Amino acid sequence: MTGRHEGGTSVPRFRPFADESAVVRIGGLTVENRTDRVSLGGGLDLTRDRAGLAAAPQLLDLVAAVVTALEAEGAALPEALPPPGAPPVVRNPFGEG
Repeated sequence: MTGRHEGGTSVPRFRPFADESAVVRIGGLTVENRTDRVSLGGGLDLTRDRAGLAAAPQLLDLVAAVVTALEAEGAALPEALPPPGAPPVVRNPFGEG
């Protein structure tokens, strides 16, 4: 994802759900990519100044890229994923239970 806005701000390339290693930082907010989730940590103040004006479009671009990626999968998405760290659910290969 690359975004350009009037203020000249840009967001580094970030493709949601594409890998297990991409990390983007916007102020104190850390966005970590996974193949099954995008995790947000830390904090970000969108202040009423030039710093806020620089950070807000970056956050907007990032969230828009996540929404676009999810919408592209649409009906193929599961209802919900287990929380991070939960043991995997293994289906019985013999069809019982």
